[in-house]
Amino acid sequence: MAFDIEMIQKVYANFATRIEAARKATGKPLTLTEKILYAHLTEGNASKALQRGKDYVDFAPDRVAMQDATAQMALLQFMQAGRKKVAVPSTVHCDHLIQAEVGANADLSKAKTQNKEVYDFLASVSTNTGSVSGNPGAGIIHQVVLENYAFPGCMMIGTDSHTVNAGGLGSIAIGVGGADACDVMAGLPWELKFPKLIGVKLTGKLSGWTASKDIILKVAGILTVKGGTGAILEYFGDGAKSLSCTGKGTICNMGAEIGATTSIFGYDAKMGDYLRGTGRTEIADGADAIAKHLTGDDEVYANPENILTRLLRSTYLSWNHI
Repeated sequence: MAFDIEMIQKVYANFATRIEAARKATGKPLTLTEKILYAHLTEGNASKALQRGKDYVDFAPDRVAMQDATAQMALLQFMQAGRKKVAVPSTVHCDHLIQAEVGANADLSKAKTQNKEVYDFLASVSTNTGSVSGNPGAGIIHQVVLENYAFPGCMMIGTDSHTVNAGGLGSIAIGVGGADACDVMAGLPWELKFPKLIGVKLTGKLSGWTASKDIILKVAGILTVKGGTGAILEYFGDGAKSLSCTGKGTICNMGAEIGATTSIFGYDAKMGDYLRGTGRTEIADGADAIAKHLTGDDEVYANPENILTRLLRSTYLSWNHI
């Protein structure tokens, strides 16, 4: 089932126009990261080039995802904002307050008893504000978001550092605090310093016992725990296209461990297959129709003298070496 399909169709309908305006404003080909960021400016079409790591920019994210431990403050703040309904699709996922001690059934039952007041509060506020609150035991937030709510070209924020998991489905997904989530739910602009970019080119194919986790562990070894701070990692290259969508999600999810703002892969056939496999054929068809806009421009990736390698801090990996 494709949730919020009208919102997604609206994003896709405006995508090409926003990107052309960004190309005109910047006078250069664009990475996927830049395309999505420029397509979500609060002002609409871009009117000037934005400087990475310097300019503070107002964005209009498409949706908000929250987990039960941090959603409490975000929703309390929203209740004081004077808005009756959330301005963008917003979801609450009750997973973090469940402690693993004995076994799934026993732990879930205990959590429902211990956290009843919290769960009732989240469900009540969600019902009254037009957001969605999942029941305890419905799944881990990051996987639920990937399977149900993320989409290629999306910009979302979430009250958890591993919101970045959705980059595996071509989304710019960023972990934030409750106050930021409240602003977006209230329909206010969300301010972010325009991120720097780190390009990661993947070549070859995984072999033997290697897995997606080995790729991000290699990247983490190169960049260390703070090497991605203030930057978005954009993965590209022929090797990236052979990774499954969930494999891409694994890499993006662990990008939080190197301090990255988020990580992202461009739209490809694997993502289309994943969307259709999770009952979101309408979204896959919409993404296919604008597929050229859901990856970086060919000139960026093809020209070794271009911006991705010359002006960005780039890391090149060969899977054969992992």
